Amino acid sequence: MKFKEILEKRHCTRDFKSKSPSFRDVAEILDSARYAPCAGGIYTVKIVIVDNKEIKAKLAEACLGQAFVAKAPYVLVVCSDLTQINRSYGKHAEMFAHQQAGAAVENMFLKASELGIGTCWVGAFDENAIKRILRIPENAFVEAVLPIGYEMGKALKKEKIELKKIVRFNDWSEMFSKGWETIATSKE
Repeated sequence: MKFKEILEKRHCTRDFKSKSPSFRDVAEILDSARYAPCAGGIYTVKIVIVDNKEIKAKLAEACLGQAFVAKAPYVLVVCSDLTQINRSYGKHAEMFAHQQAGAAVENMFLKASELGIGTCWVGAFDENAIKRILRIPENAFVEAVLPIGYEMGKALKKEKIELKKIVRFNDWSEMFSKGWETIATSKE
């Protein structure tokens, strides 16, 4: 599958089959996180894999009652550990850790899509509750919750936003020109 196809195929899944992906596929998804860029080569991302039904139910509740989280065969909880990066980057450490986590989550999202596995980037949650449930230390942030599994039905095709609506040229006030948009979105 070409990269553009993976990008276009990627979407959020909120309805999972009970069949679990193989642990090999889950390991590939996890491995893709390692390729995210990181400030100064200091890797801050830590991932907790959850397959225990009771713990998944507690996580779903901590995700503000989003029940689909508990229905996924696996839930990946992506965290940032600031211990080492704080020493090197001081006041910028937290921002760099959040950026790295976002890149790692997107890598995992794209790898899951390539493998035909659904996921959803859950960002609405009670961080303190998740920290208590999973015994995550105080110096770490919970960045995202990713339920993963095979999608129950067909995904609803949503139109992606037009490039001209999100890109500015040279400064905020100048819209992305038609010529550039045509080149950027043309199919080969």
